[in-house]
Amino acid sequence: MDLNAVEQVIAPSVRAELPPWRAGDAFLAGGTWLFSEPQPELRRLVDLAALRWPPFAVTPEGLILSATCTLAELDRIEAPADWRAMSVIAPCRAALVGSFKVWAQATVGGNLCLALPAAPMAALAAALDGDCRVWAPDGAERTIPARAFILGPRRTALSEGEALREIRFPVQALKRRAALRRASLSPLGRSAALLIGTLDETSGAFALTVAAATPRPLRLDFARVPAALDLREALEGAAEAVGWHGDVHGAPAWRRHMTLLLAEEIRAGFGAAA
Repeated sequence: MDLNAVEQVIAPSVRAELPPWRAGDAFLAGGTWLFSEPQPELRRLVDLAALRWPPFAVTPEGLILSATCTLAELDRIEAPADWRAMSVIAPCRAALVGSFKVWAQATVGGNLCLALPAAPMAALAAALDGDCRVWAPDGAERTIPARAFILGPRRTALSEGEALREIRFPVQALKRRAALRRASLSPLGRSAALLIGTLDETSGAFALTVAAATPRPLRLDFARVPAALDLREALEGAAEAVGWHGDVHGAPAWRRHMTLLLAEEIRAGFGAAA
């Protein structure tokens, strides 16, 4: 869609060329959402892709995903064989249902910053202990835990003019076993419930991340795989604090039912292994 109110597009090659933030500005990454509907309030776009950040880096400390890493580029990551949690990246990417053209443009950072309840990259980042590195307009930097990055639908912990630079995943989280479950009203529909469970086989620690069914991702941590009733009570209590999300992609009661069902599937699978 043409954004005919936009008067200028800034393409910085280095951080020093980022312009002072002003009303009517927006960061442009892949643009798959930005150009999908009218944005009459926008006057200037700051194209982060022009900074040419490497899409990802595999290091001894873990995985770094640039905010401008596209969903298609996630497929190109060659990770160590013992990074077992990498198995959930492909289904997370597929959860953002779209054509290969969308996956070639849509970015990890854009999916996080848009902060839709169904954002699969938000679920992935919270489930694998991601830390979001943020650039402030004054040249400073700060780190926000991924589980605290999204505050609610279309609301993040970013302040005005701040840009998400990258997400860092520690190697300890990447070595966990991981399982993903997803439900939607139709085979190609938006996620109505998306759950990721992880198990540290060394310590026995279990974690469950719930997204899409709630306004923001919820992460529950346990010292070991809990009993079915304990998990259900913990999940119901956490969801009560934020409420069950509802829209045309699924009613709150149905999302709650599917979340509890899928959570038990994950728990039972890891419980049997433990």
